[in-house]
Amino acid sequence: MPITKSAKKAIRVSSRKKAFNDQRKKAMKEIMKKIEKLAKTDKAEAMKLISSAFQAIDKSAQKGVIKKNNAARKKSRLSRLVK
Repeated sequence: MPITKSAKKAIRVSSRKKAFNDQRKKAMKEIMKKIEKLAKTDKAEAMKLISSAFQAIDKSAQKGVIKKNNAARKKSRLSRLVK
């Protein structure tokens, strides 16, 4: 348990940041799963969604939720899947 005032504030801040990070990560994963599912049936429809997936992945990398190379790998695998 935090005792000092600054430790209490640090917990509040980190929990707030965690909520935002979890939300961004969930959005990214949902769009990726949607594309992976569509790629098996309708590749043209999956191609339409790929730009929104790239946007979500880039935003996650920019905000520090995932690392830059992780984002590049995810984008590469999605584009290879859709082609």
